Amino acid sequence: MRHIAFSIPTGIGANMGGFAGDAGYIIREFSKYFNVVVNPNAVNGGILSAINQNMLYVEGYAFDEFLCGNIKLKPVTKQNKIGVVFDSAIPKNILNTHINTLSALKMVQGLDIMEYEMTKEPVGVEFGIYNNISSGTLNNPDTLLDSVKKLINKGADVVATVCYFGDDADDIDYSNGEGIDPIGGVEAIISHLVVKELNIPCAHAPAFLSIDISEKVENPKVSSECISSTYLPCVLQGLQYAPAFSFDEGMDYKDIEYFIVPDNALGSKAVFGALENNIRICAVKNSSKLDVGCDKLKISDILRFDTYKDCLEYIK
Repeated sequence: MRHIAFSIPTGIGANMGGFAGDAGYIIREFSKYFNVVVNPNAVNGGILSAINQNMLYVEGYAFDEFLCGNIKLKPVTKQNKIGVVFDSAIPKNILNTHINTLSALKMVQGLDIMEYEMTKEPVGVEFGIYNNISSGTLNNPDTLLDSVKKLINKGADVVATVCYFGDDADDIDYSNGEGIDPIGGVEAIISHLVVKELNIPCAHAPAFLSIDISEKVENPKVSSECISSTYLPCVLQGLQYAPAFSFDEGMDYKDIEYFIVPDNALGSKAVFGALENNIRICAVKNSSKLDVGCDKLKISDILRFDTYKDCLEYIK
């Protein structure tokens, strides 16, 4: 099967894919014809996931490095052993809900989930929206990395991190399917840190003070986040299909025919890496808070499409 890469960046308020798995059905259509290297944001949907066996779940930092030709991907040949790190700041009752989630996915889907690790100290997550981009900081990144190292030493192939975000992450615009995910940026920072420092596939799920499930009808774009008290299931399901990283063997950028990305999000390292490595860029109309398009960059050698359906019809 042929290979493509598909990305919808985290925290830019993309109309399709900027919320809770709301572009998952689109990527599943592409995966009928291609093996798809995809970033977690594009398929994660809280308790639900759009992931399937024709997708390679690759965190954003590694995604960039892959398309730049700095690393190769080794697709899963056996079930990934999944390690999980919980922030010690998570209240006991909320932690218990997440532990039940691990047990449920072991029993129902047979995921190979190891015994979890708790950080010795609170990670100290701070987040917000700055200049129309979701971002944030970690006050104590070393405590997170120390716990991940313990899991690696115990044999983890991939790692899920769950940090505590308190009770102030609500954003009315986002809940209405119009704004920016206020925590998406710092979630990317967390996973980037782990992948860059420890070279292991990673994805993040937030934990909040409340585990309430919404009792009102929500915007469809965010509804998958409103039917569960934890966002961990989609991360664990994605990580089971996360390829390992290698510098000398595996799939490399030369195997990718097309890279599909929103038409106003062309300023990323992944896009410039793909251009330099002669991977065809497919820019699809998908409004966001960014404004970095073909005209602004004065790049002519990019395929432009009005819809993802048009793009698929062209490349398949």
